[in-house]
Amino acid sequence: MDRRPPETPPPSHDDFALLVAILPAPLQEAVRRLPEAELLEVVMDLGRPPEARLVSGVARLSDAPVEQEALQAVLARVGEPGGDNRAGIERTLHRVSAIRNRQGRVVGLTLRVGRAIQGTIDMLRDLVESGRNLLLLGRPGVGKTTKLREVARVLADSLGKRVMVVDTSNEIGGDGDIPHPGIGGARRMQVSRPDRQHDVMIEAVENHMPEAIVVDEIGTAAEAAAARTIAERGVQLVATAHGNTLQNLVLNPTLSDLVGGVHTVTLSDDEARRRGTQKTVTERKGAPTFDIVVEMVSREEVRVHRDTGGAVDRLLTGAEVGGERRRQQDGAVHVDVPTEVVEATPPGGRVPKGTPALGAPKPGPTRIAAHAVSRELLERVLRDLPVEALVVGRPENAELVLTLRSRANSPRLRRASERAGARVLAIKRNSATEIRRALRTEFHLLEGVDPRDVHAAVADAEQGIQRVLVEGVSVPLPPRPSRLRKLQHTLVVRNHLEAISVGSEPLRHLVIYPLGTAVPEPSGAEPSPEEVEPLEAEDLDAEGALEDEDEAAPDDEDASDDEAPNEGT
Repeated sequence: MDRRPPETPPPSHDDFALLVAILPAPLQEAVRRLPEAELLEVVMDLGRPPEARLVSGVARLSDAPVEQEALQAVLARVGEPGGDNRAGIERTLHRVSAIRNRQGRVVGLTLRVGRAIQGTIDMLRDLVESGRNLLLLGRPGVGKTTKLREVARVLADSLGKRVMVVDTSNEIGGDGDIPHPGIGGARRMQVSRPDRQHDVMIEAVENHMPEAIVVDEIGTAAEAAAARTIAERGVQLVATAHGNTLQNLVLNPTLSDLVGGVHTVTLSDDEARRRGTQKTVTERKGAPTFDIVVEMVSREEVRVHRDTGGAVDRLLTGAEVGGERRRQQDGAVHVDVPTEVVEATPPGGRVPKGTPALGAPKPGPTRIAAHAVSRELLERVLRDLPVEALVVGRPENAELVLTLRSRANSPRLRRASERAGARVLAIKRNSATEIRRALRTEFHLLEGVDPRDVHAAVADAEQGIQRVLVEGVSVPLPPRPSRLRKLQHTLVVRNHLEAISVGSEPLRHLVIYPLGTAVPEPSGAEPSPEEVEPLEAEDLDAEGALEDEDEAAPDDEDASDDEAPNEGT
């Protein structure tokens, strides 16, 4: 999908000559010979040759090592660095950062090129205009501050909002008392010391009545708390934070509150059994401060998580986090929207490892591992079934692990399942009949039933489950024969919902209800008890497979020939 930017702003002058002018005379000519658009920073370290860092690499500016006089000459032109060891050139966006020795003497300088480049947020413009809170993540040098500066200008000039920029190191609005034109009509509050940034954030809301606040580098618990306070007061917040990806932020105990926070919960035995998890689980603590998280992969590519809470929940369950991939190329924005996946999340809980996400694609053959089950029997059964499957040696490499009920909770299997997100399929005993029955249920194979009818029944159930999960309403399914209703019921129970069969044959059908809903009394002509009552745990095997009565008892051939000693992988 392509989305053309609404406008093509003119390029902005970045005062490059002013940065070159503060360098020692021998280095000025060397810097001017470099491609201006690729220059990121100039590095001067005492006793080492000076270097220029470019987008494409590093260039040496001189073979002569930097002397103390050269460092002092630069500092004389920009002034002594402040408490954050940074200084700037007035009315520009350039930054000079100092490295000091143990005695406090400057022994190194990093002169970073600051640019106000218009049009850099074309990839994110729709998100900025939505009014929702936006958090930018990315490694140093990927352009977070440049985009943040452009966000302030667009919010103030294009959208006409009252915008306040909280500028800790004068990176957004430039050095000096008058802000750089790169932030447009946005107002700027400078921060006297880095440890006061959270106080200035709150002061901006309380004293100046902004509609939007722009903050660079949220890095402490106090700043995270201030960000939540701003968000709760209805002010749009756009900020950057330390961390490359959403996962980095979730694992950072200081900043995880920005995306809802995480905590460890101990479940009761019944709840852990219902969810199919351990008693101790990790869950999201609350609502995220930022509605949208943008991972900046490069200057021309980002990954957008439009629903921060949902992305964090998927991350904590080991599922695919997803996200939109956006690229800016040849003046156009290309958006790759992933296939929407609705996951079966129990109310107030997390999805058990391996619970299938409805609509998730399953490319290639299914990788199956045998754990405490005969691999030879598994391969023999698979040869007779019309499925695409491959037997692998280790549970860590499998999508489906076949094991005995007595071994389903082994620590090794639990670790493998959590690491790879594999489904665990437990059987009563190590026989071909049990393996065949479990795999038929897993792959929706019913003997004597047209595969097209099976596919249609499964599709009806998945669509109904999606509606129940998204809308929270009961959903009736089209009428199906008894065996297909049992298959649909299996899918419902696996996704932590409830269902009953209602009506009379041949119009008898399944109705799906959200978990915890008061299920009404069934109606119909003397339905059998197993079709009326919702399935309980004892009606299923360890992974939700129906115990089919006509296959539960092994036949004579299996009983005599197919029994095999337990084999571990």
